[in-house]
Amino acid sequence: MVGVFIAHLIFALVMLGMVTGIIAYLILLERKTAAWIQDRIGPNRVGPQGLLQPLADGVKFILKEEFMPIHADKILFILAPIVIIAPALCGFAVIPWGGDLAAGTALPKFLGGWAFPHTFHVMVANPQIGVLFVIAMASLSVYGVVLAGWASGSKYSFLGGLRATAQMISYEIPMVLSLLSVAVVAGTLRLGPITDLQATYFSSVSFLPAWNVFTQPVAFLLFVTCIFAESNRTPFDLAECEQELVGGYHTEYSSMKFALFFLAEYSAMITGSAVAVALFLGGWHLPWIDQLLYHGAQPVATGWLGMLLKFVVFWGKVIAFLFFYMWVRWTLPRFRFDQLMNLAWRGMIPLSLATFVMASVFVYLRQEGIIEHRGWLLLGNVVLIGIMFAVTELRPADSGNRRMYVLNSRYNPIPASAKAELESAV
Repeated sequence: MVGVFIAHLIFALVMLGMVTGIIAYLILLERKTAAWIQDRIGPNRVGPQGLLQPLADGVKFILKEEFMPIHADKILFILAPIVIIAPALCGFAVIPWGGDLAAGTALPKFLGGWAFPHTFHVMVANPQIGVLFVIAMASLSVYGVVLAGWASGSKYSFLGGLRATAQMISYEIPMVLSLLSVAVVAGTLRLGPITDLQATYFSSVSFLPAWNVFTQPVAFLLFVTCIFAESNRTPFDLAECEQELVGGYHTEYSSMKFALFFLAEYSAMITGSAVAVALFLGGWHLPWIDQLLYHGAQPVATGWLGMLLKFVVFWGKVIAFLFFYMWVRWTLPRFRFDQLMNLAWRGMIPLSLATFVMASVFVYLRQEGIIEHRGWLLLGNVVLIGIMFAVTELRPADSGNRRMYVLNSRYNPIPASAKAELESAV
């Protein structure tokens, strides 16, 4: 047992160092992605191809002056960055990064050759409430935002904190319901078994993997939207939009205190991406190639080579999802705040409730032996999407936000019927 504990501790330290190192180069990747989308070059001065730019940014943060506003609550002002970064780094603990190491797998001889007496889960911890742990860590980050906005003694920070609090609380509801929809169907709250159940196909003759994104696409779309909002990423960055709030809840922060807010955002992105991969995108499952490598289903418990393959596949999916994060940021404009809240309360919360009820009904019918195949759950999601579009089309034409016509505008040309009336008014 001592050996297993030491192995988990070493793995936790390795993952913490790996994640913090990846965060630095995620910032470089984001800047390069922005340059690519905007037809620019991006960072290219510090090191070959700009690869040392994250190190230069870190040195800059360390050497910048620490500023403390005169009206700030000093204790809470210092505590806020710590409160927001700690939950973001704790979320990695329950992610199944590489399946399981089979019992009896030995360490290399130069490390002592010690063999694992039992199956070793390639994760820091495997609690029975893994999904609830992820939800709890995501919800704790709101306290750091509230403390930063309140303790800064600035109206911009305070308004940014209020916006972020309302936004994060609103989008937590559909996020929780979308995750519970997956957990109800899987019959467990452990992330490991939920990932393991996806390492198959719909049937023996089907080429489509049994990933939850295919069986519950509505829950996946809800979850993706919510993790964008929870991490305050564009188009949901109303809490820190510079045109209105200068910098939002972290306006008064500088040096390494500001860097901690930056690190917390990217940590939340990695955690959200890893949870999306584990619960919806098959985790470490390598579709189609597994038939060639294993001549059948990819096993959960393997040796060192199998575990490393799963580890690489999992991180490949995470990095692809992180690129999607950045692509969306530099493509879509941000919402207005009333649109942001309407999307949550009038759209996503009713839809997530319907998704959760549908998943519960599916589980009940499967237990009663009425239906067995997960294709029925996919059919229910398709019907739900159809109902959603039908309700949207039935809304009155003048409801919501109407487009404003502008005379001589090439973006929104005015109809001929309204042109004379607008010219007379001008």
